[in-house]
Amino acid sequence: MDSDSLHALLKSVADGRLSVKKAAAKLRHIGYEDIEYAHVDHHRSLRKGFPEVIFGQGKTVDQVIGIMDRMKDQENIILVTRLEHTKADAVLPRFPNAVYHPDARMLVWELKKPRIVGRGTICIVSAGTSDIPVAKEAYLTAKAMGNRVETIFDVGVSGIHRLFSHKATIEKASVLVVVAGMEGALPSVVAGMVSRPVIAVPTSVGYGVSLGGLTALFAMLNSCSSNVAVVNIDNGFGAGYTAAMINRK
Repeated sequence: MDSDSLHALLKSVADGRLSVKKAAAKLRHIGYEDIEYAHVDHHRSLRKGFPEVIFGQGKTVDQVIGIMDRMKDQENIILVTRLEHTKADAVLPRFPNAVYHPDARMLVWELKKPRIVGRGTICIVSAGTSDIPVAKEAYLTAKAMGNRVETIFDVGVSGIHRLFSHKATIEKASVLVVVAGMEGALPSVVAGMVSRPVIAVPTSVGYGVSLGGLTALFAMLNSCSSNVAVVNIDNGFGAGYTAAMINRK
């Protein structure tokens, strides 16, 4: 339950349109709801401004459905990250209005279309086409959190002239998320072009000594551009979430 929903509920009671008993029933699980295999955090929207996000990896289909079912009466939007397509195929018949994005492995259910709350535009940049799945996870997260989001894909340092043709878009962004594997150089380049925060996302894309993204991670942590912050390997969700928090009005 978010702040707007709580205020609307209390106003309904104050106006006599809703009984105290019914309002109390709606607020019964405002803290959290214990459903044995999960403690569903219904209070998170009030506390942090966005609902709990379901991490699909390692959960059964029934567990994902069960959590979504308990959230649907409390939240305006539900995200499930790292959801395999086979599990998504089993979940979607239960929630037909939800949309699964196979490239990002993310399910998005908009019970109510999110309103724009970001003060500017978030720009998501990927170094290579192979980095797009992680970039799309960041994109969908930032969009779900009420932001205007633009994307620029496949503009890595092996063809740096491609990046410079998007200079206007990059410079007008309030926050940038830059996703790169291999040697992880692109965030430093982008950060050197702007006076905005750049969230660097290392990916596990690369040959042997990329070490599953560690090479890109270390490169980003050692960036000489002072406006770079780094999230975990392949953590597009964390980058999109953080960008949305920075961009919030």
